[in-house]
Amino acid sequence: MPDHIHLLASLSRTLAVADALRLIKSNSSGWIHEELGIADFHWQTGFGAFAVSYSDIDQVTAYLANQEQHHRRATFQEEYLELLRRQRLEWDDRYVWD
Repeated sequence: MPDHIHLLASLSRTLAVADALRLIKSNSSGWIHEELGIADFHWQTGFGAFAVSYSDIDQVTAYLANQEQHHRRATFQEEYLELLRRQRLEWDDRYVWD
């Protein structure tokens, strides 16, 4: 998708999600700038992370493969807020999008 990315990853118990995302963002930004020549590319400051049960990996993989279809029905922003609602998470709109 042009405005976001989904990752399905298995992290070591010794690697914090924030550290993993810092490494992914840093390394991919460098690659995008150097290899693709997109000088004005940047990641947003934050990220969303959700745990997925191993029993749901096939379902999540299928979702990721069909993102374009999903986003015909709802924007990324709409889908993200719905995910927060379904998980009964609280958020502050001032900090969700930067």
